[in-house]
Amino acid sequence: MGADVLDATFAALADPTRRAILARLARGEATVTELAAPFAMSQPAVSKHLKVLEHAGLISRGRDAQRRPCRLEAARLRSAMDWLADYRGYWEESYRRLDDLLGELNAANTGSTESTGNTGEPGQEETP
Repeated sequence: MGADVLDATFAALADPTRRAILARLARGEATVTELAAPFAMSQPAVSKHLKVLEHAGLISRGRDAQRRPCRLEAARLRSAMDWLADYRGYWEESYRRLDDLLGELNAANTGSTESTGNTGEPGQEETP
């Protein structure tokens, strides 16, 4: 995926209104009027959001007699997900190292309270 395409995709996804529009279109096609209904903004404002989504290749607009329904184009979302998936291994390794460190700290902490007989509880005295 080219950098320009990826930039346009993530720029389009950066806005919560555009993400809400995509979520609505995931349920099926809709007109601008239908897409504008849940938002406290004008149809021209929604149309601007749709132009950004269309430019990014995330939606397409068709023609059905008088209607111009918008449709989700999920392939571009798949490309963005594939790009993000390249970093999954990095994060899994980071979490694995964190789990290992926490396990070591827990074992060291458990070992020190067992050797002294101190449970760390208030009011508990050490046993000789």
